[in-house]
Amino acid sequence: MRNETWSDDEGEVRRPSSLAKRAPIGERELIWMMALLMALNAFGIDAILPALDDLAVDLGIAGNSRQFVVGAYLLATGLGTLVPGSFADRFGRRPVLFIALGAYIVFSIGCALATSFEALVALRAVQGFCAAGIVALPPAIIRDRVGGDRMARMMSLIFVIFLLVPAIAPSIGQGVIELFGDWRWIFAAMAAAAIVMTAWVHWRLPETLHARDRQEVRLRPILRNMTSAVTLRETIGYTLGSALVFGGLFGFINSSQQLIGEAFGAGDNFPLIFAICAACMALANWSNSRIVERFGARRVSHAALFVFIGVAAVQLYFASQPDESLWTFVPLMAANMSLLGFIGANFGSIALQPFRHIAGAASSAQGFLRMTSGAALGAVIGFAYDGTARPLALALLMTAVLTLGFVLFSEKGELFGPPVPDDD
Repeated sequence: MRNETWSDDEGEVRRPSSLAKRAPIGERELIWMMALLMALNAFGIDAILPALDDLAVDLGIAGNSRQFVVGAYLLATGLGTLVPGSFADRFGRRPVLFIALGAYIVFSIGCALATSFEALVALRAVQGFCAAGIVALPPAIIRDRVGGDRMARMMSLIFVIFLLVPAIAPSIGQGVIELFGDWRWIFAAMAAAAIVMTAWVHWRLPETLHARDRQEVRLRPILRNMTSAVTLRETIGYTLGSALVFGGLFGFINSSQQLIGEAFGAGDNFPLIFAICAACMALANWSNSRIVERFGARRVSHAALFVFIGVAAVQLYFASQPDESLWTFVPLMAANMSLLGFIGANFGSIALQPFRHIAGAASSAQGFLRMTSGAALGAVIGFAYDGTARPLALALLMTAVLTLGFVLFSEKGELFGPPVPDDD
């Protein structure tokens, strides 16, 4: 991978004085930084999964209600994505990132100190809302620099690193519980990770917003920019499609601890099984980064979507059998999560491609639609857990078929389009 450096040009905001004497950030470091920023959000979701049983006992919660600790965070993150993009288009990416990181730290500590389930869910919702900045801004920062299938390649590499965190987060959470004996320390670990990222961003990330692309913070331009980002026919199908397929993924995340621990009786191996599935998705993103510029984001993601539908159909067949075992569920779930690695980054890049001049607002608007719809759908799927994998399998198939319909709408019925070159 090329290790390009950035230098100031006439259209860019000047580098902060704290960065003036340092070497420009290279492509590799940028990818790692953006990936780990987004991974803070994933860590906020997945590290707490092994603690749901202990948390439920400690706070007196029964049944599926424990899932709200995850669902509230996901839904609030989706709602929160409406906020940071427009401010980042006006004031720059760095200031908004610092506000998001600071709030993430504060409310992580608040969650650690919560004394009731209701308070914990409320704090998790605020934490998720504030985490929206670390979800919405990395794609905008990348779009500031590159476009076309090159952006899809970089986003795929970001997702490779980003997905390593879900792969190991449950194990980290389990380790924290074993080390300190209390699930509350997991939230302390979240705060510590965010502090490290704040320092890294402060010392190494230059402002990427071009001076010529600054937007006004007025309601009418903001609404106009966001509306255009989610109504353009050539991109709306990819935004809605992402929401659907990732809604299925969120449904798995919400119910995974119960599904693997209760339905298949493999609770002790939950962190390992979850890590296998997430690692497969990371490997697929790495593979996507190697091929997407050659074949194009559309060709790769469309092919993966068709295979996803086929695997989901097989998954539903086995889930409908009375004796489904872990040995069929895990390979099929891992296969579909792998296919998401060829869909997610490519869909996101295609959807953001026309909006370089309003990348922050576009990323926020599309992220809002993607996250809120996906989180709400994931909560419904997770809450439909009935002791089997059938509701999840049915949801994966239905969402994939609907996604194909949305993509066909955006592409006017023509799939497998050619590669798109970088526009910089």
